[in-house]
Amino acid sequence: SIFNILSHGIEGFDIEGARVMDVFAGTGALGLEAISRGARFCQFVDASAEARGLIRRNADSLGVIGLVKIWRRDATRLGPCAPQPAFDLVFADPPYGKGLGEKALQSLVDGRWLNPGAVVVLEEAEPAEIKPVIGLDAIDTRSYGDTQVRFYRHIGREG
Repeated sequence: SIFNILSHGIEGFDIEGARVMDVFAGTGALGLEAISRGARFCQFVDASAEARGLIRRNADSLGVIGLVKIWRRDATRLGPCAPQPAFDLVFADPPYGKGLGEKALQSLVDGRWLNPGAVVVLEEAEPAEIKPVIGLDAIDTRSYGDTQVRFYRHIGREG
């Protein structure tokens, strides 16, 4: 459903050739799916050694290890993006109900990790209330059982 919306429901967005970041990456499923749909690169971020190992094995088994980087980092405190280029698409699937998603989104904006017009996808528990994030414009929200998926567009300057 997420990739259907990205492909057909967000005006002016094209996953082909996109730089992607997957924070709270877990298995890496979202970032790896983006690569399979034409993204040129994915930066995975997860604090868990087990998750990072799983992402590495998954990327290797799919033959895309050369298109990814895997970082051990706290997604709520990313720091500055420079000197690497910013990203066109970010997935954030934090542990539900802890407010980590909002903190990660603000960290992305503050660290200038997002290109102008970048799309950010946040998954959170359905009942969670998510405060607005300065620099991101909420463009769509979908509910799937106990999960809500929010889509944002970065409205800031080039970073």
